[in-house]
Formats: sequence, C-alpha cells, structure tokens
Amino acid sequence: MLAAPDPREVLLVSRTIAGGLRQTDLSVPDVHCGACIRTVERALGALDGVTWARVNLSTKRVTIKWRADAAPPPFIETLRNVGYEAHLFEVDGDATDTTLSELIRTLAVSGFAASNIMLLSVSVWSGAEPATRDLFHGISALIALPTLTYSGRVFFRSAWQALRHGRTNMDVPISLGVLLAFGMSLYETVIHGPHAYFDASVTLLFFLLIGRTLDHMMRERARVAVKGLARLAARGALVLQSDGAQTYLPVGEITPGMIIMLAAGERVPVDSQVIKGLSELDVSLVTGESVPQPALPGSVLRAGTLNLTGPLTITATASANESFLAEMLRMMEAAEQGRSVYRRIADRAAGLYAPVVHLTAAITLVGWLIVSGDAHRAITIAVAVLIITCPCALGLAVPMVQVVAARRLFENGIMIKDGGALERLAEVDTVVFDKTGTLTLGNPRVVNADTIAPATLALAGAIAAYSRHPYSRALAAVVPMAPVPIPLDDVSEHPGYGMEARLGGSVLRLGRSEWALADTSNMDLDGSSVVLSRDGQCVADFRFEDRLRAGAAETVGELKRDGLAVEVVSGDRETPVRMLASGMGVPYFAGVLPGGKAAHVAELASAGKKVLMVGDGLNDTPALMAAHASMAPASAADVGRNAADLVFLREDLSAVSQAIAVSREAGHLVRQNLALAVGYNLIAVPIAIMGHVTPLVAAIAMSGSSIVVVANALRLRRRGKSEKPQGASASTPRMVVRMEPAE
Repeated sequence: MLAAPDPREVLLVSRTIAGGLRQTDLSVPDVHCGACIRTVERALGALDGVTWARVNLSTKRVTIKWRADAAPPPFIETLRNVGYEAHLFEVDGDATDTTLSELIRTLAVSGFAASNIMLLSVSVWSGAEPATRDLFHGISALIALPTLTYSGRVFFRSAWQALRHGRTNMDVPISLGVLLAFGMSLYETVIHGPHAYFDASVTLLFFLLIGRTLDHMMRERARVAVKGLARLAARGALVLQSDGAQTYLPVGEITPGMIIMLAAGERVPVDSQVIKGLSELDVSLVTGESVPQPALPGSVLRAGTLNLTGPLTITATASANESFLAEMLRMMEAAEQGRSVYRRIADRAAGLYAPVVHLTAAITLVGWLIVSGDAHRAITIAVAVLIITCPCALGLAVPMVQVVAARRLFENGIMIKDGGALERLAEVDTVVFDKTGTLTLGNPRVVNADTIAPATLALAGAIAAYSRHPYSRALAAVVPMAPVPIPLDDVSEHPGYGMEARLGGSVLRLGRSEWALADTSNMDLDGSSVVLSRDGQCVADFRFEDRLRAGAAETVGELKRDGLAVEVVSGDRETPVRMLASGMGVPYFAGVLPGGKAAHVAELASAGKKVLMVGDGLNDTPALMAAHASMAPASAADVGRNAADLVFLREDLSAVSQAIAVSREAGHLVRQNLALAVGYNLIAVPIAIMGHVTPLVAAIAMSGSSIVVVANALRLRRRGKSEKPQGASASTPRMVVRMEPAE
C-alpha cells in the first residue's frame, strides 16, 4: 500500500480556480460501476472543505474542488478507508493500458479452460460410465479451480473490496453466481453425483470477461480523441538558465517567465510569447486553419502548436496545467463526467441494483424450493437470476453516448466543457448571437488611419494597448512603436463604454461618444463613431472594417429552417447592427450593455424559451452564464470562454448548427439506450425467474445487452465520419462595422 502524499505535494499539483477554490485530480483505478461512483463521491463530499466531487468512469479519475483557504483534506486516506486505492493524477498520453492487458490475459486463460472442460463434459453427456464420469468431473475441477482463482479475480477483487467495507456493487452478484455454480459442481463431484457444472461456471466467467473486455475496449476507442490530444503535449523543453546554460526540463517544471529555446519541428510546451526569431507555425489545433501562420517577436503561441521552419526563443506565459492544451483536455474530460437528467436517472437505477437483485434471487430461491423441493434446481435458477440482472447496460446507456458525442464534436472543432450541456443544447429553441467576434471575425482594421494626425494616432494606440478588445488591438496595430513611451497614468477599462487614462492633468477617453464627450450636439459622428477625447472634447474619431465570420449567413439560415428563433443582441450602435441583421433577416437589439444582454436572456427564459447564447467578449459573460446553454469561439476572452458550455476552435460559425444537431441525435440515442436497457431487464428477468435460463445463457444475455447498448452509442460516431467542417468561402461578404467598446 502506497503512503499518502504530503499535503504540500497535493498543493503543488492542485490548481486555483474561481470562487476561492482549488481543484485536485486523483486517479482511482478500481472505479468501474455506478455503485463505485456513488461511494467515492459521497465519501469525498463529506470531507470538510470539499464543495464538489465528480467521478469520470471512462478515465477512472475523480475531480475534487475544495476551499483554497483551508489545508488539503485527506482525499487519498478517505478513499482508502472505503476500499479504493488512489493517487495523484498525472497526464501520460503514452501510458500502457494495463487494465486491457490484464483483461486479455484472464480472458485467454478462461477461454482455454472452458474449451477443455467442455470437451470433457461432452464425454460425460454422451453416456460415460460412473467411474469415467467421476474422473472427468475431477479433472474438470482441477482445471476450473485455478482458472477461477486467476481469471475470476477481476470480479472477486472488486466484490471483496465492496463487502469488506460494508457495501455492494455489480460484481458481488456476479461473483456469487460464479462461485455458487462452482460450489454446486464440486459438491456433486464429492458425492459422486451425476451432474456437475464446471463447464457452466468457467464458460460463464469466459463470457462475462468477453463483455468486460469489449466494454473497456469500446470506451478506450471512444476516448481516442482525448488520448490523441494528450499526445500533442510536449514532454519537456530546453530552458535557458540565468547563467546562460541550457537545461532540459519536464513540461511540468516549466513556470511562467522561463526562457525556452524552441527548435524547428518541436511543439510549443506551454502558452508562450515569441521574444526572438522568425518561423511558421502549424496552428490547426487551435484555429482549424491548415495554412502555416507566421511567428515573429511578440506573437502569442498556444501549447500544442507545431514550430515548422525556424528556431524561436520564447518566454512561458503559463504553466502546463493552465495552458490552452490542458484547458482543451479538461473540457473533453468534463464532457464525459457531466450529470445530465438522463445520467442521474441511470445512476440512481444502477445504485438500486444490488439490493434489488439480491432480494429477487433470494425470493426466487425460496419460491423454487417450495414449488419443486429440488435444492439443486432452485440454486441454479437463483444463480441465473443473479447474473442476468446485471445493470451494465443501464450504467453504460448515457456515458457511452456522451463520450462518443464529445469525440464527434471534437473532430468538428467543438469542445464540450460540461456533459450536461449536450442535453440542454438539444432543448434550445432560441439562439441569441453577439455581433463583433461572433457573427463577425472580430479581427478588424482601421480604415481612416491616414486621416488622423500621427501624434493623435500614437496617443490613441497607447491607450488601446491596455485592452484586449479586438478594435483596440486593431488600433494599436496601426501605430508604430513610439521611441519614447507615452506616460499614461490610471489606465482603466469600463466594459460597455471604453478606456480611460490620465496624461498630465488631462483625462483621456477612448470609446462611446456619449460617454467620452461632454457635448455631442454639434458633432457629426454618423451615429457609429468611437472617439478619442481630452477632457470631454473630441480629438479624433475612428472607423473600422470587419468581415462576417465564415458560414455565418448559412448557419443563421439553417437554424431558421430548423424552426429556431434567431436574434442579434449587440452593444454596437444601431447602424452597423441593423445592416448585419437585416442582411440575415433576423430581429436585432443594438446598444445593449452587458447587464442588458443578461436581462434579455432572462426575459426570454421567463417567457418559456430555452436560449442558446453565442458570444465572445467580456461583456457577454453574464449572458453566457444566464442562458440555458452557451457557446463561444476559442478566440473569446478568457472569462467568456470559461463561462461557455461549448467552445468552437474553427472560424466557421457552422459549429453552432453542428453542435445542436449532434446534441439532438445524442439525446435520441440516450433514450434508445435507456429503453433497450430497461426492456432487456423486463423481458430477461421474468424468463430467468421462471427457470428457462441457465447460468451460461444468462451470462451471454447480460454481456450481449451491454454490447448492444455500446454499439448503439457508436452509431453516432459512424454517422459523424461523413461530416466535414465548412471552410471559409473566398466570397465571404465584407461589411463595414463601427467600433463599439461594448462588443
């Protein structure tokens, strides 16, 4: 048994999240069913300081959120006390699948033993003499005992851990069924009875292991997108030390501020910024764009992107756990552990399984003893009931669909941050779009820079450099670097209005005219200008040009054809919003401040609408959080991206309609799977109780039900192979929109 980690080690691998919380990830290899999930989550949730604990069955990983102002709770000791070994989670995309290796070995042993015992049984069935029959029964027992000891440990180990900690799981009745079948056969052999079921007990184990192995393989197949993403992470990098020496460090030891020497052909280890060198990058992971992008001093690099042509000197801006690639991995895994309504129903039903099935088997045993008086037959039927009622299919019904849907969306450049978002997304009937950065690319250029005095342009650019707003970046981009920095003081951003700064004794504002200017009555600003003012007096106004995002018009048209209501809600002025919305034939609301966007979404919700909010800016965050479901592009502000349920990596807005289509199809498959799982038990259990099913047939039926449910979930994957994200058209329409800091 491994010693529990030092609390300082737990702090080191944990990360700070919003709300004064920290998050810790643990690997719990023994988790494998709904009862395990419930036990682990309850045990961790009862610890002081823990606010949230969620198990991911596919990754055998538990995510825990706890108060940052307290010492780390004893996570690992607590799990050990309820029968689960755990350790701190480490990402390793190339790790060997030891579980699959064990399952294949046990499957091979049980299959070999079952075939040999079956040959001996054929001789007995053909009418062997009593002495020969007893000999063959004895040989079968000698083969079955080590086989059950070795191959059955997959189930026995889990069942014993559960029982010794005063609980049950789905492996308890399976183990009881196998051991009872073996025990009955051994008893018959000892008393020289005519019937023994060594072939049934070992073949039963063989078929159970087939089901367990296929379940594991299909889960891993569905999660190949996550594993492929993890393999894009660099294992380490060459770091330049303060004394000029170069040292190779594992990626986990790289901290913000370190200088990294990145050679051509290497992947960027962590989010970074170029400080020296020229090269080209493959950024298809981030944007979906296959054309290499230039990298030069000042360029921002995302973890996982590939340096193609030249060496670069870069400085780390984030640790590995906080990088863009790690964020995408967390979103993919969060998609598998979300608790939708359907999944909560399935988990509760699976949790009731153990007591119900034991009670059913006991009643069946007593009933057949009373009816027939044949203990042998009564035990055989009870064993069949124990096995056939396994809720594997019910436990797989929802999570398998979520895993496959997450992979299909990922292949189309869409990341899910919450598995429950799929269900909510399938319910939406209204889509609300932000404008700049969402319907448009949010990558504008200044069109009247040549009419502005260089000194004024430099002043505006110096203020804009403090903002991440796309129009501020566009303004800063056209300003040459000043030989002497402009000494601005008290620079602040006012969401929905603009930027404010002090220069000497003057107050400078860059933003809305009615906010920046003391008097706009004599100004002809065409209702859409962004102005630079000094002490309330206009110094300059700026105009920008932006493009519609690829696929925007087509996506809006498709959503309308599917019966969804579509709106544009923007902080921009009336003229540019009207131009865009009228071209798409949708209603619009212009000049809406951040609080107004959230209020509008809430108003739609109070009217019974299920709203999908699609936005990218800081000012969209309240609306994203208030909506029934939400999406944001990868280029969105960090706060907006974190608030969204889904993030799309490509520039093409068709991600919105694709996500809705996948979510609706996933919901349909979930309902099918639940119906299959429930229908299987409604049909199979009465047949078993009536004595028409042997333990062997019960094992085949139970494994078959799980395989059918998983195969049904994989239909979503096969259908998605034909989808290709739409690329940007060469004829993408261009339109002029005016800068509005609210966007």
